[in-house]
Amino acid sequence: MAVFLSVKELLSGAESAGLELWEYVLRASADETGISTERSWAQMSARLEAMKKADASYDAGMRSHSGLTGGDGAKMDAYAASGGGICGEFIDGILAAALRMGECNACMHCIVAAPTAGACGVLPAVLLPYGRRYELPEDALIKALYVASGFGAVIAQRASISGAEAGCQAEIGTAAAMAAAALVYLHGGSAVQMANAAAMALKNMMGLVCDPVAGLVEVPCVKRNVVGAVNAVSCANMALAGVNYAIPCDEVIDAMGRVGSLLSPDLRETGQGGLAATPTGVKIAQRLAQEG
Repeated sequence: MAVFLSVKELLSGAESAGLELWEYVLRASADETGISTERSWAQMSARLEAMKKADASYDAGMRSHSGLTGGDGAKMDAYAASGGGICGEFIDGILAAALRMGECNACMHCIVAAPTAGACGVLPAVLLPYGRRYELPEDALIKALYVASGFGAVIAQRASISGAEAGCQAEIGTAAAMAAAALVYLHGGSAVQMANAAAMALKNMMGLVCDPVAGLVEVPCVKRNVVGAVNAVSCANMALAGVNYAIPCDEVIDAMGRVGSLLSPDLRETGQGGLAATPTGVKIAQRLAQEG
């Protein structure tokens, strides 16, 4: 993926080139990696297909090796189908999709790291239900993935996308920012609105720690994918409504990076703090250690 030093550079570069943001990212990525735009497009198409395959192949009966994960996506699907959900069909579908994808990761199925495996449920949980709702062609979703990757590339460059380095804010927060920007693109929003949506989504997750119980990407990781996805939708909707954010996206990214550097190592993927250090979290870790 191309190296973008700032969202400001990303947006101004696309404007100067007279290109839509997705195409600017596509061309820059191809130049950076030394491949043709056609090859880059094929690679992104393959990632979209992998997301679709993971979602379609979800098995309600699968369980992770630890036994901590599995079946919740099916529960959410059934509840949504019953018509009893609070959020409505579209949001309920996003909740279920995020759970399904997070469970696929925990159960060692093939997923797409977006930007990481632990945050793999956010982007597809937003894009796939949206695509089905509006009957979008595959090309539209691929373009949205380029938009998402452009924002993700900036965050990776200016801050971090690693929970071990900057906490869960860097993983689920980045995924939410990417998804929010992609959703604004799909709904016809401007590049500035994409940046506003990404800024709002990331700031909403700022300070979120990485505290995996027993060191596994299961509890609380799977459910945090759900929160990240709903956050992305909320922020995209606000940006599309014309809601601006007072702090520029680049400054939000920088702030996230600084917050991450201030987090205790216990709260950066070590499984030593937060929920991992609760009495129940410790018991789960001890049980799994004994079971080998």
